[in-house]
Amino acid sequence: MNKVKQNDTVKVHYTGTLVTGEIFDTSNGREPLEFTLGQGMLIPGFENGVIGMEINETKSVSIPCAEAYGDKNPEFIQEVPKNQLPPELNPEVGMQLSSRMPDGTEFPVMIVGVAEESITIDANHPLAGQDLVFEITIVEIKS
Repeated sequence: MNKVKQNDTVKVHYTGTLVTGEIFDTSNGREPLEFTLGQGMLIPGFENGVIGMEINETKSVSIPCAEAYGDKNPEFIQEVPKNQLPPELNPEVGMQLSSRMPDGTEFPVMIVGVAEESITIDANHPLAGQDLVFEITIVEIKS
């Protein structure tokens, strides 16, 4: 039987949960996720978890935060004066914004605090600091 190895392109169905059991992502109801191992398209723990699996095999993979999105970086949490925001914006905790780097690169940030004169934004990945569990089923392997 063909087993998944480095540089294979695979299609998988998956359900990702936090250790509490809360589902944060799933391919159920969608096309399977297709990716090539070794290209860094997915978190390391997910890629490592499928190595050695066979078509139609399902397994649960526990991924520590270090092999997922890493620990939360306190440097990625910053206070921004409200006068730097668009005037029509009514900031609320949980709102996602897009921030622009000097080189023009954009990245998502989450509002985690709102004060009278400023907001606090968090540029960490929403799953940073979390251990994750994925239920993964191999649908196809292309060597």
